[in-house]
Amino acid sequence: MRIFICVLLAALIPASVPAAPGDIIREIDTGLSHLTGITWDGRYFWVADRSEDRFMAVEPETGNIASSLNSPAYFPSGLAFHDNLLWNTDPGSGKIYATDPETGLHLHTIDSPTPSPTGITWEGDYIWICDNRSDLILKISPGDGTTITSFPAPAGDPRGLVYHRGYLWCSDRITDRIYMIDPENGWVIILLDAPGPFSWGLASRDNYLVNTDYQRDRIFELVCEDERDFITFDTRKATVTFTTEAVAEGSGRVRSLEIFYAVPSDRANQKLLGEISWSPRPSELITDNWDQKVARFTATDLTSGSSFEASMKADFETSAIRYFIYPDRVGSDIPREIRKRYLADEDKYDIGNPYIIELVDGIVGNQENLYIKARSLYQYLIENMEYELSGGWNTAPTVLKRKTGSCSEYTFAYVALCRAAGIPARYVGSLVVRGDEASYDEVFHRWNEIYLPGYGWVPVDANAGDSKYPARQGAAFGGISNRFLITTEGGGNSEYLDWSYNHMNRWVTEGKCSVRFFTAAEWEPIEE
Repeated sequence: MRIFICVLLAALIPASVPAAPGDIIREIDTGLSHLTGITWDGRYFWVADRSEDRFMAVEPETGNIASSLNSPAYFPSGLAFHDNLLWNTDPGSGKIYATDPETGLHLHTIDSPTPSPTGITWEGDYIWICDNRSDLILKISPGDGTTITSFPAPAGDPRGLVYHRGYLWCSDRITDRIYMIDPENGWVIILLDAPGPFSWGLASRDNYLVNTDYQRDRIFELVCEDERDFITFDTRKATVTFTTEAVAEGSGRVRSLEIFYAVPSDRANQKLLGEISWSPRPSELITDNWDQKVARFTATDLTSGSSFEASMKADFETSAIRYFIYPDRVGSDIPREIRKRYLADEDKYDIGNPYIIELVDGIVGNQENLYIKARSLYQYLIENMEYELSGGWNTAPTVLKRKTGSCSEYTFAYVALCRAAGIPARYVGSLVVRGDEASYDEVFHRWNEIYLPGYGWVPVDANAGDSKYPARQGAAFGGISNRFLITTEGGGNSEYLDWSYNHMNRWVTEGKCSVRFFTAAEWEPIEE
C-alpha cells in the first residue's frame, strides 16, 4: 500500500503541466505517529517520533522502518545529519544533542541559546536552529552554542529548518507555509504552501525538499525549483461597477466636463468575462503614452444642481499570484524599449536629485544583481517609511525625507529608487475588495511592478509589505492577493490620467461655479 501511495501521487502531476515549487511528488506513510524532525543520511530518512522518543531510519521507497534509536531526551524535534552523527534539538530540555546512529551513544550536548529550539540544520562549520518561543533563527557554534548571528523567523511558529542550495528553508505551523530565506539577512524570498495542516520537519534529498506533517503523520517530497515562474490561486469572480457622479454647484455653469476611465484588460492573474458595459457610451476609446486604454466621457452646459454620471461595469475573475524568484536566475539583459521608457526621469521621481543619488548609492553600492538591488531598496523603504494618508502626491525626495506617505507616495518613491539604480519600474492601479465579498471602495490602491530579466514584470507592494514579519515582507515582493481589479498600467504622467489611476476628471466653468465628484466601486460576487 505504501508503494502504491508513492506512485499514485507522482502520477497526479500531469506530464503536460510543468511542476511548480511546492508540488507534491511523493507521499510516504511510515505507520508512525507524531512525526517531528526529519533528515537524510544518503540512504535513509531519519525521522523523530515524539510519542515514542525515538529516531527511526525510514526506507524512502517503501516507508518501512529499517532501524531505530532512543532519543537523548523526551521531546525530539529537529534533526540534521552531519559528520556521520544525528544532531537533534529538544525544546523540552532546551538542548542540542549529537548521537552516533551506529552505536546509539549520545556524544555531545549543547545548551541552546534560546529556550525552545525546534529545527536544526548545518551550513559548513556552523549549526542553524530555529526557536518557536523566541521566533528567531540563529547561526551558532557547534562547540558551545555561541550565537554567531540571528534574525527574526518568518512568522510566529517556526518548526523545521534545512540548508539547501545556498538558502535556509523554514517551515511554520501557524501559516502552514515553507519559506526560502537568504541566510545573509533573513529576507524571505520564496513562499511555498505546506502540504499538510501541521508542518514540522524539513530535509532535502537531491533537488527536492522533504517535509513531515505532525497531524497527518506523513512524509512529503516537494518540488523545490522547476519550470514555472509563478502560480495563480484563490480565484474569485465578481461584478464591479465603477461610477463617477459630477454635480455642478454655484451660480455659473460647467461649460465642458471630461471623465477619463482606465480600461482594465486581461493579465496573468486577471480575466475579463465578456464585454465591458458603459453608461453612457464613451465619447471615444483612446490610448495614452503608456499604452493604457482609456475611455473618455464628455458633457456640456451643466447648470447649478444638475449632474452627469458615468459608469463602467465588468464581470471578471481575479486570482492571487505568487512568483518564485531565485536571485541567481535573474538576468541582466533588459530590452531596449523597456530601458528607454521605464528608466526615464519624471518630475514626481526626480531621480537626478542629489539626495536620491546618494541614498541609492548607500543602499546598493556596487551590487549588480537586479533582484538584490531591488530587494535592498524595498527593504529600505519598508524599514524607513510609515503609511500616512495626508493628502497630496509629493515627489520622491520629499516623501523619502519625510518618511511618511500614502500608497501612491510609496509607489513614486520606489519607482525613483529603482530607476536611479537601473531597475525598470512602473505602477499599476486598482479597485479593491474591502472586507466582505460584496463591498464598496472609494479609496483604491496602487503598487509597483519591476522588470526582472528572466521573469518579466513582477509585483512589488511596499505599502503591503510594511510589516515587522519577514513572511509578510516576502509575500509582498513578488505576490498580490485576489482583492483587486487592476485597471491601470502606467509609468508616469499620462496625457489623459495625469498622475492618477482608475480615473481622472477635467472641466471648464463659467462664472461662480464648481464641480463636486463622487467616485466609488461596488463589488458583487458572481455565484457559481
